[in-house]
Amino acid sequence: MTRSPIDNKAGSNPRTPAPDGLPPLLHADNRLLVFIKPTGLLSVPGIGPEKADCLVSRAESAFPGARIVHRLDRDTSGVIVLARDADTHRELSRQFHDREVDKQYEAIVGGRLAIDDGVINAALRKDLDNPPRQIIDDNQGRSATTGFRVLERLEDRTRVELTPVTGRSHQLRVHMISIGHPILGDDLYAPPELLAMSQRLLLHATLLTITHPGTGKPMTFHDPCPF
Repeated sequence: MTRSPIDNKAGSNPRTPAPDGLPPLLHADNRLLVFIKPTGLLSVPGIGPEKADCLVSRAESAFPGARIVHRLDRDTSGVIVLARDADTHRELSRQFHDREVDKQYEAIVGGRLAIDDGVINAALRKDLDNPPRQIIDDNQGRSATTGFRVLERLEDRTRVELTPVTGRSHQLRVHMISIGHPILGDDLYAPPELLAMSQRLLLHATLLTITHPGTGKPMTFHDPCPF
């Protein structure tokens, strides 16, 4: 999908007041909701009552019928879209499945990347011995592709733009550590010395482009990286 210019009417950028208990809203209409998910909040309920609080349950309490379309990891922040009815959910889910959406992330990784950009192709599957971790397995894993581009190099870290082509669980985190540059603050994959360099996972979903199920027009939502 070719990325369209950011559409300010789509809320790509001023945040609007949200009902109490909800993250900031980028956009709301009768078909969909676009939130800025904070780090530390689950997208959907986890296992056990202590993990019942999540974005979709909060959204559903304020917007009955709201349902999840795609997920961000608990510790990943940024742009996420929810559907408000079954038809919208079906169409948006199809767009994600058929890779008709554009997604972009920003991250800070350990070390200085030697090249300015590149593409990582490495199949992923669940690590059955260490859930919920994922591992690279070219024989039994599902294909996964991530593009990366250096935005800034510092003494001991690099700011990168990440563009996932596929949407596998933990894809960006595993792909970056596979080339020797774990995302800072990653409590699943980063070594202790890099985990200690940040109090949160330094991964933010900055941009999402979809086709509106009602109008058929492309809409781009953007939230600047907060770190």
